[in-house]
Amino acid sequence: MEPSSGRLPGLEATRSPMEPRASCPAAAPLVERQFRVLVGVTGSVAALKLPLLVSKLLDIPGLEVAVVTTERAKHFYSPQDIPVTLYSDKDEWEMWKCRSDPVLHIDLRRWADLMLVAPLDANTLGKVASGICDNLLTCVIRAWDRRKPLLFCPAMNTAMWEHPLTSQQVGQLQAFGYIEIPCVAKKLVCGDQGLGAMAEVDTIVDTVKEVLSQHAGFQQS
Repeated sequence: MEPSSGRLPGLEATRSPMEPRASCPAAAPLVERQFRVLVGVTGSVAALKLPLLVSKLLDIPGLEVAVVTTERAKHFYSPQDIPVTLYSDKDEWEMWKCRSDPVLHIDLRRWADLMLVAPLDANTLGKVASGICDNLLTCVIRAWDRRKPLLFCPAMNTAMWEHPLTSQQVGQLQAFGYIEIPCVAKKLVCGDQGLGAMAEVDTIVDTVKEVLSQHAGFQQS
């Protein structure tokens, strides 16, 4: 997997007022051989951990990060806490006016070397397994180049996790070649105890590092 060679041309997206700690897709020119990680975040309470996840990914030398969010995920974090470019559904529709304009979900799948969906809630899991693509994030996933890694971190209530459909849908994603970072058992925000919590952020970041280390062209300092 060779790193991508170009920026996202001419795109305007919601930007955090914070000064980014790493190059944003439409901001600064590339430095050396940077790898690009596109983080997808969905409407699970585990989206509370998005700022920490992005921060730890940015600590990996040679990595650029951008985020695609669903509308429901926005309930759980503040954009001001995300120091990278943040894309949502309105960016897809606002930037496309005529046939010659870029298509954001296609440009994002071209831009990224690796996609990480964390958390992946039960709703989006079902959509991806069924091929439904009704928002920016699911369109990126549907168009994803399966020669590139896609990692997903399920997160949902224990009762939802134990539903027979869940194992079928996770299995379908694995059949697509996507890599599961398994959920863990703990006391959930709702008070239930059991499986369904998103993997710890350190576990997710370590898995990203492991996957990147298996591909030529990426070397950690």
